[in-house]
Amino acid sequence: MEAPLLSVRQLTVDFNTDAGNFRAVDGLTLDIPKGKTVALVGESGSGKSVTAQAILQILSKKAKITSGSIVFDDPTTGEAVDIAALQPESDAMHALRGGRIAMIFQEPMTSLSPLHTIGDQISEALMIHTQVDQAKANQSTMEVLARVGFPDPKRALTTYPFELSGGLRQRAMIAMALITRPALLIADEPTTALDVTTQAQILDLIKELQVETGMSVLLITHDLGVVANVADEVVVMYRGRIMEAGSRENIFRNAQHAYLQALMRAVPRFAMGENERLTPIREVTSATLASVNAPERVQPKGPILKAEHLTKCFTLRSGWFSGKTQEIRAVSEVDLALPAGKTLGLVGESGCGKTTVSKMIMRALNPNSGRVLFDDGTGPKDVHKLEGDALTAYRRSVQFIFQDPFSSLNPRMTVYELLTEPLRIHDIGTSDERYERVKQLLDMVGLDQRFLRRYPHSFSGGQRQRLGIARALALEPRVLLCDEPVSALDVSVQAQVLNLLKDLQSALGLSYLFVSHNLAVVDYIADTIAVMCRGYIVEEAPKSSLFRNPVHPYTQALLAAVPDPDIDRPLDFAKLRTGRFSQPSEWPEPFRIKPGEFGLMKEIEPGHKVRVGHLTAQEAA
Repeated sequence: MEAPLLSVRQLTVDFNTDAGNFRAVDGLTLDIPKGKTVALVGESGSGKSVTAQAILQILSKKAKITSGSIVFDDPTTGEAVDIAALQPESDAMHALRGGRIAMIFQEPMTSLSPLHTIGDQISEALMIHTQVDQAKANQSTMEVLARVGFPDPKRALTTYPFELSGGLRQRAMIAMALITRPALLIADEPTTALDVTTQAQILDLIKELQVETGMSVLLITHDLGVVANVADEVVVMYRGRIMEAGSRENIFRNAQHAYLQALMRAVPRFAMGENERLTPIREVTSATLASVNAPERVQPKGPILKAEHLTKCFTLRSGWFSGKTQEIRAVSEVDLALPAGKTLGLVGESGCGKTTVSKMIMRALNPNSGRVLFDDGTGPKDVHKLEGDALTAYRRSVQFIFQDPFSSLNPRMTVYELLTEPLRIHDIGTSDERYERVKQLLDMVGLDQRFLRRYPHSFSGGQRQRLGIARALALEPRVLLCDEPVSALDVSVQAQVLNLLKDLQSALGLSYLFVSHNLAVVDYIADTIAVMCRGYIVEEAPKSSLFRNPVHPYTQALLAAVPDPDIDRPLDFAKLRTGRFSQPSEWPEPFRIKPGEFGLMKEIEPGHKVRVGHLTAQEAA
């Protein structure tokens, strides 16, 4: 039997913290075979990333490998090296790190230097590990950039990270990892924050390059859909220990450990029943929520929120000194209607205009044309014409839940200060009444009242997101705009937050505009779904109708790109490679939209509309 490329035996990693020693990895044993993909699966905090950092010897100063071995069968020298016995800054470790063992990090924006061009950063990796000059390094960089799907590799050489989309930044990270042709690629959550089509392209790329170069991959993820599509073997971790390990076939068809079974139940799936709930590993209980009554309010006769013909353009400079400008149309003739007490899901790829629509609804941006109407029961009012008390009332009625709870919560404010700030700004209640309201809010989102004096950094990602929800609820709003509220959370915490949002809606009569790129999540929480592409709403329908009968080619492509945690329903990578699904001018007839045109929404069944390039005279009549 061939020796594995990497063999980890009884690995233990301890953190020396102010509160004492903490064991992050506890007796881990796993093998990574040559040319295969091993998926390391578990919740946030299970020790997955610490394991990867130990393999590369890039642990923080407070962490230390206290026992065990990490034996790497170096294909370059033909010798087996125990990485755990090497010093992190030794020459031997420098030769391995980035050369024979490379890593793709979870967040490309913080992993790439903002001061250096993409070309400099990628070519630097090659020049460190091989004896090539700058010209050859640039040539190799352009070749690898073309290989990972950059539209203009030559231009990318002089491009800075902030000029790229999330998907292209991640591709740049992959190019940097692959330029040295490593024997082992460690991919730490490489697709977590990417939309489904970009994620499918990245997974396809890693698989294709693996076949070409014969490299092994250690894929760290909490997404079981991704695991089902790319892994050969699966290792499930919980609190630093392996709960279950085996081939992909055995893990998905015959999960034995209760933790793995619970992890699978927490994943949103398209085939869920009408009233079926996700089952989080740890349920968030709220004693207050069952007794809370929705405030007495006049209900609107029509939609509580409506967007009519919203269009937004941005003007960009072509160069610093040229004086030339370029107009980008981010949102094109968008019509949306949110009924009171319901959830409207808005889905699409990154950059399609979802967040721009949300910002126009919030009055953070003004539309070039069109209007937003809000009806509090006294009739529809144009949001962008509100002033004075009417505007203040609207601000209270419509609140925002942000994608990243950490950057949206002030790190210098305690939980009490964060939750009372909206009440102070709107001059609501006495200090005693605010204190009682804050305790009620914490109860509603399933957080302990003892957390009042703690700061945001001391909470987990899921707890921070629940704090963000509590803050949004402080003013008793009627509408919540949820912008990717669960995209950065692992599946078990995601299930907690989604169930909480459903319970809050039921108890308080809330209306949600739920923006996401995860169709399975939107399917679970939304009543109606609008699909957005390049600023257009291309299809809108009740969720049962949309998933049963997707008509627009873009909707079909989006659904085909969702990785399902079912090995009998693999992604069709070949289909995803063909066609430009997000180019309106390249859609087949009758959906093709020429540059400068908007197209028209055509109703094909009650409540189900699809955008077409034009209507026939008979249809128009």
